[in-house]
Amino acid sequence: MFGFWKTWKALEARGIMGINRRNADYVLKYNKRSLYPIVDDKIITKERAIAAGIHVPELYGVISTEKEIDKLDAIIGGRNDFVIKPAQGAGGDGIIVIADRFEGRYRTVSGKILAHEELEHHISSILTGLYSLGGHRDRALIEYRVTPDQIFKSISYEGVPDIRIIVLMGYPVMAMLRLPTRQSGGKANLHQGAIGVGVDLATGLTLRGTWLNNIINKHPDTTNAVDGVQLPYWDGFMKLAAGCYELCGLGYIGVDMVLDQEKGPLILELNARPGLNIQIANDCGLTLRTHAVEAHLEDLKARGVTESVEERVAFTQEMFGHIPAVEG
Repeated sequence: MFGFWKTWKALEARGIMGINRRNADYVLKYNKRSLYPIVDDKIITKERAIAAGIHVPELYGVISTEKEIDKLDAIIGGRNDFVIKPAQGAGGDGIIVIADRFEGRYRTVSGKILAHEELEHHISSILTGLYSLGGHRDRALIEYRVTPDQIFKSISYEGVPDIRIIVLMGYPVMAMLRLPTRQSGGKANLHQGAIGVGVDLATGLTLRGTWLNNIINKHPDTTNAVDGVQLPYWDGFMKLAAGCYELCGLGYIGVDMVLDQEKGPLILELNARPGLNIQIANDCGLTLRTHAVEAHLEDLKARGVTESVEERVAFTQEMFGHIPAVEG
């Protein structure tokens, strides 16, 4: 017991945030329950983002009832690729990514062939709440399939890599690139076997990776190094994430974004209860950074000052960047 306590005190000294602290000091403190539907429902998030002029994957259609499943053909139209996902799903469950058509059927990104009736059955399962938070009735959305930027070709296996940035009161505090693997089935979900790679807030340069709670430097499927990769449009990603505070009103969120090879940075979804593995990927505790932001906010409040998105990003890049930002 003493050994456990000693280990925990050492982690606490490094600012490692545990789930109880996250829930009590951040999720409950900064996130009003009344605002949760904005982030828990992907359709509402998308509508809010579009209204704010923020780019998101195009929504082709929504199916809300069993009767509306008949609209699937019309929604898909002549498209060869698209994504079906639950509006209130979590952890990547319930998402089907169609990459192509084959002899009147559909081919997923993993190569599985599905009949039209199987897609309809899957949508029916979504509507019953099989994949939703709390098992409540849900809606299915059909949207644009993101094509990852070529920068990820050597460090990702199928699927779409995404970038998560933890944001406190509009200040980005930590970032991670999530890379699909064969084990994760092409999904960028760490619990299913994806890789989490730390990202330097100042430069967008990738750091080391974590896979199945082990520290790694190479992708297990491509064997290419996951560290030292320069992510394009990094300042744009940081500003997008910071601006999501105004978008949803929640003070502590995870912002998930993707980089499409044609459309550039896109907001994928927001999370009111972001996971904590991001600390392993960055070899750094969240608490040290969140406390610094809270102290900064207290100082601004005392001086009657508020900061713009650009100023918030500049503050965290200067405070938390491993490599100093290049001037000019």
